[in-house]
Amino acid sequence: MAIQLLELQQAEKLSACKISLSLGLTAEQNLLEQFLQFNRKLMQASTALLAFHQEPYVWHRCPEKFQAIDSSKIIKSLNTLFVNDDLIDSQHTQYQTLLAFLNPLKRKVQTAIAFHLRHPDQTSLGYIILFDETAQEFSELQKQLLKDHCVSFMQQLELKFSHDELKELYEQEAALNFSKTKFFSIISHDLRAPFHGLLGFSEILAKERDTLDESSIQNIADYLYETSQSTYNLLESLLNWAMAEGGRFVYHPINFKLKQITNIVTDILKSLAIKKNIQLINEVDENLKIYADMHMITSLIQNLVSNALKFTDIDGSGKVYIGAKSEGDFVAITIKDSGLGMTEEQIQNLFQPRITASFKGTAGEKGAGLGLTLCKRFVDLNQGQISVSSQEGDGTTFKVLLPAEREHVDLCTEQNKSKAKLV
Repeated sequence: MAIQLLELQQAEKLSACKISLSLGLTAEQNLLEQFLQFNRKLMQASTALLAFHQEPYVWHRCPEKFQAIDSSKIIKSLNTLFVNDDLIDSQHTQYQTLLAFLNPLKRKVQTAIAFHLRHPDQTSLGYIILFDETAQEFSELQKQLLKDHCVSFMQQLELKFSHDELKELYEQEAALNFSKTKFFSIISHDLRAPFHGLLGFSEILAKERDTLDESSIQNIADYLYETSQSTYNLLESLLNWAMAEGGRFVYHPINFKLKQITNIVTDILKSLAIKKNIQLINEVDENLKIYADMHMITSLIQNLVSNALKFTDIDGSGKVYIGAKSEGDFVAITIKDSGLGMTEEQIQNLFQPRITASFKGTAGEKGAGLGLTLCKRFVDLNQGQISVSSQEGDGTTFKVLLPAEREHVDLCTEQNKSKAKLV
């Protein structure tokens, strides 16, 4: 068995050493090394080995330094030694086998003792071995102190694991509560403002109808309609977001023509484009098909096109293009506008899973910042990818990759996937 001692900086697989890292392996206060040093001095042994299951390194502490041994065979060999007992000393039937196991590390090992490290629930965690080139007998007191120290150390390790887990859960819960608080703050603000207008103008119509001319009534009606529509859109986005977060969206993929969806979206948003004096151009090929959830992709494209219209200039030069082309096993959908564009910082934070107030559009449109969060969720659900390229003042292009049409779809398999694919 070839044994190679490595400096800590030479150990390339440290990320897989979960237990060792939790003990401060790379930190200034290395509890793992302290554990080995204490037991080495307790047993008056020159060298200590510590091995944890499922870790790629065995830790080696001698008087000179702390090092690593990269060898999975060591753990396998140790597993065969500990069958009935947790302690192997000079009186044990496996003692000579233990000495033979240690010989590659030292020229002539004369004394050794090994202890099986167990979790408080008695499951195996690993082993500690202490050995020396000088012949000596360990006293019963030393053996008992070694056992007690190892058991105590395992209990401390379990407490540390529990503490780290609780800390992580606390941080996750605190972040979630912060997001919820921020979310409700935005929603309450965005809902309260339009309702002030709705209530105010409704009261004028109800109580002062006779004092208004047709032009004033029409203006109020237009305001009520537009405000009601934008508030409804906000509530619909809120509902979709809540459903996605609560696990109520179900993924039902089918083969369908992409043009069906883009035609629906352009019909819905045509009036908005005309109102903002923007050309909405649908360039999707009639025969291009994708394999996805039709409802989700409709919402996805509608959100992206609506967003493009929102930030495109209204001076008559604005254009929004919907295009698509095949790219291997995927179809690449692009929504391109000639609008305001984005800064690098805005692009980096675009799909972050948090609720933020969105920027006003070129006609003063407002939103709750939910649209792109939903877009990312829908794309992920459909095994796709979404990316964005933009330059401030020079427009934005969203690119969505979705699976292309599948020739043979096993309906039973897909139904089972759909049932399991809950968000």
